[in-house]
Amino acid sequence: MSKSSEKAMRVAEKKRMRNKSDRSTAKTLVAKAETLIAEGDAQAAGAAVKQAVSVLDKTAKKRVIHPNCAARRKSRLVKKFNQSFQD
Repeated sequence: MSKSSEKAMRVAEKKRMRNKSDRSTAKTLVAKAETLIAEGDAQAAGAAVKQAVSVLDKTAKKRVIHPNCAARRKSRLVKKFNQSFQD
């Protein structure tokens, strides 16, 4: 293996681990928001949805996830929120 290919592997591994962390955070926040929606706490659920949407936007901007994937997840989350608290 050449020196440049070894360095490319090291760099790719660092990026993979960083991206994995960002993806995991986004999934966790979406799950947390969905749980709060199911519990019926509108105030906390609203804050959690806002935070999850923000993180999804950031991960899409960094191309960790595809922008369309982020848009789909945000849409589904906000739709659940709106259906639960239509009053």
